[in-house]
Amino acid sequence: MSSDVPSWARRIRVLREARGWSQSEAAEQMRRHTQDVLPDPDHLVRRWKAWERGENKPSPHYAPIIAATLHTVTTALFPPVTRSESGLEIVDATGMDTMEIISRLQSSSVNEATLQALRITVDRLCSEYAHSRPDELLIEGRRWLRRIVEMQEQRLSFTQRRDTLELAGWLALLVGCLEYDLGDRRAAEATRQAALNLGHEVGSPGILGWAYEMKAWFALTSGDYRGVIAAAGAGQSASGSHSVGVQLIAQEAKAWARMGREPEMEDALERGRVLLDSMPYPENIDNHFVVDPLKFDFYAMDCYRHVGNDRLASTLADEVIRGATDFNGFERAPMRIAEARVTLGVAAARDGDLEAAVAYGRQTLDSERKSLPSLAMVSQDLATVLTQRYPGEPEAEDYLDRLHEIRRTR
Repeated sequence: MSSDVPSWARRIRVLREARGWSQSEAAEQMRRHTQDVLPDPDHLVRRWKAWERGENKPSPHYAPIIAATLHTVTTALFPPVTRSESGLEIVDATGMDTMEIISRLQSSSVNEATLQALRITVDRLCSEYAHSRPDELLIEGRRWLRRIVEMQEQRLSFTQRRDTLELAGWLALLVGCLEYDLGDRRAAEATRQAALNLGHEVGSPGILGWAYEMKAWFALTSGDYRGVIAAAGAGQSASGSHSVGVQLIAQEAKAWARMGREPEMEDALERGRVLLDSMPYPENIDNHFVVDPLKFDFYAMDCYRHVGNDRLASTLADEVIRGATDFNGFERAPMRIAEARVTLGVAAARDGDLEAAVAYGRQTLDSERKSLPSLAMVSQDLATVLTQRYPGEPEAEDYLDRLHEIRRTR
């Protein structure tokens, strides 16, 4: 296929091929995902072939049907032409720099402009989670959290107090994630509990949902899969219509996959896909507490790796890496990319390519931005395959030794 076809056309083709369908079979699969009457088989196949060639971009009628057929999200397959960019400068938006914000927070000059500057600051910090040094971001996150807490001693209106407590809740979630990434489980759980309490106090479905999502994440990386399902269920009940519901369902799907319960895993993935497909495209896809459509491939990749569908898992891993890398090679989501490389490593190891498997594994361990518990969990997937299939091989043993050193630092 020509390299200049649109990304949506290339993606339609690779996702179809990953599922082992011919173009005719894919076109027929569309009928299972809509109640509308579709054209006759020959006409529908011609349309599918034209889409894969990048001709006649699917209409808003066909786009969600194609996405559902390929088990992905419509806006991941066909992203909006214009996307809101993150990183809005505080000075441009409010006329205040960081020092002036701090000065106002410490005085009685808390007005709407100050609160807006604070919202932008919290959004910026949450958007830096994916690629910033966790130790440095943790220090900055704790400083801002302390400043917001100190504000509660000032004279604030009811609305101002609620808004600042909600911002404190989001910052507490961020701090807890960073603490867990750095291996401090006790501190992370205490911070998660603080965020949960703030979520209850201000009645924020989003904060409540993410606090439960963190609990599910902690359980997943600890091997407590029943605990994952329980936390995910509680979080879905508390989060209402917030997008965190998608990630909670994804954690549930990951747990089912690790338990070998493929039907339940597939059911969870489809529920998550349908929910995410019903939501508007997010304003800031870099914010850690926003579920962007491309992340669905990341969830599914993890699940299919565990149930042994290497062809589909590898295809999704390639899509994760492509979607998380800018045109200039900058990795916007290095932790997602690291897990995608583990997936490619597992597939290579199962296919008999030890050299490629170890190379992918080393790239993952060398990643600068990592979550130690998550890295240890996913890297163990590759370690298990290497131990089973390549006992005593020097390259495999070297990788296992390096992984053991990382696990000791958790």
